[in-house]
Parts: sequence; structure tokens; C-alpha cells
Amino acid sequence: MKEKNVEIIVGLFVLAGFFAFAYLALNLGEVSLFKKSSTYEVNAEFSSVSGIKKGASVQIAGVVVGDVDKIWLKDDFAYLALRIDNNVKLPADSMASVKSQGIIGDKFIMLSPGSDEELLKDGDLIVDTESAIDIESLISKFAFGSAK
Repeated sequence: MKEKNVEIIVGLFVLAGFFAFAYLALNLGEVSLFKKSSTYEVNAEFSSVSGIKKGASVQIAGVVVGDVDKIWLKDDFAYLALRIDNNVKLPADSMASVKSQGIIGDKFIMLSPGSDEELLKDGDLIVDTESAIDIESLISKFAFGSAK
């Protein structure tokens, strides 16, 4: 009888370990199974999102408040779907900019909250955007004398 109790305890321990591993794998991995309920999505329209990748961070004042969920092209404009934490409320006149971590660092989206009383809701569009600065074209214009 004692051996049977030990086998049951070991079995429950292994089962609990399996569930803990599965939860961590889903929560820390690229699977957004648990993320969707704690975030809302806003879209942003850019003329260029050069260097932005799916999963890039979305920041306000240097604090990560979300990530880029999807990137698509429509009518010569690039659109980003931004997943924002539910506890972050963005005014309707907020601005989105493509920024870089240092000179050659990863690109991210910097949100600058506005002062409007109305807040962005799930699925709303940010049209006040600032695209990435193309360092290569600036350097080539300066190097070849066409910069003014």
C-alpha cells in the first residue's frame, strides 16, 4: 500500500511539472494565447516602417507598453497593428514614431500620448505618425554633395 501512495505522489508531481512547463512555454513563447485578453489593438498608418519587425516593442517614455502584432501594406502606406496593455490609456490625438535603439540598434515604436479627452479604443487608427529616418540616404546625400 505504501508503494502505491509513493507512485501516486510521483505521478501527480510529474503531471504538475508538465502543466507548469506547458504554461511557461505558451506564456514566454511567441504564442499569444494569454496576451490577447490583457491587451487591446490600435493600428497606425506610416509612409515607411523600414526596419520594424513583428514583435518589435512599443514604448512610452522608454517603458515597454506593448508590441507590434502585424505589418501590412495598403494603398502605398504601411500599417502596423500595435498590441497595447489594457492598463495604458491612449488619447485619440496620440502620435506614433519609428525610433532606433542607438545608431545601429533595433527599431521600435515610440508613442507620444496627446491631451485629448477621448481615448483610443480597440481597432482605432493613429494617423499622426513619424516614419523612420533613412540614415543611409542621408549619408549618401551628404557624401555626394546633394545635401542642402
